[in-house]
Amino acid sequence: MFPQQALEFLEDLKINNNRDWFQANQDRYKTYKQTYRDTVEAFVTEISKSEESLQHLEFKNCSFRINRDVRFSKDKAPYKTNMGIWMSAGTKNFSLAGYYIHIEKGASFIAGGMYQPNPAELKKIRREIAGFHEDLEEITNNKELNSIYGGLERTEKNSLKTAPKGYEKDHIAIEFLRLKSFVAVAKLDDKDLESDNFIQETTQKLLVLKPLVEFINRALTTE
Repeated sequence: MFPQQALEFLEDLKINNNRDWFQANQDRYKTYKQTYRDTVEAFVTEISKSEESLQHLEFKNCSFRINRDVRFSKDKAPYKTNMGIWMSAGTKNFSLAGYYIHIEKGASFIAGGMYQPNPAELKKIRREIAGFHEDLEEITNNKELNSIYGGLERTEKNSLKTAPKGYEKDHIAIEFLRLKSFVAVAKLDDKDLESDNFIQETTQKLLVLKPLVEFINRALTTE
């Protein structure tokens, strides 16, 4: 079960997203930070049973600062009002696909894969798709994946309108090649957070995406 106290802190912060309120509620924030750490460590422990490459992860590798970067945003609210957890075998200088958990009352979700890879990464992923599209088709046709996630996320923002440079419009894997992100996303209901087995149940859903994560990481690590 995810602690209700942490959700209440995030909801109150959403209503009072300013430095004065935040400074006046430092005791609550310290309690929230401990919950954040405990939640990350619990997820890493659970997912590492099946993903050995994640065993080394620590809180600092998976967590996000509560302060927002508002330099290029119209929204100048200074603090994040959700808990985010990112678990990947990648490093600061070498990105890899992984698993994400977003906790926010009424807006929680889980996801896996790789979001907006840079041009060099995208080139590698597309090369892998072009050569081994059957593998990706098998992964994305998985019944459990489609039941939980509804397949890979496909939006106007996430897809090119035409074929990427170097590929024909009628390429057999064009629907995959046009993607700019390779992620699957599933909503979490508030009642999911209340489950006594929240960590275990959520991890099992994330691990459905393990073949997708492995496919992308194979592309990124194979010369």
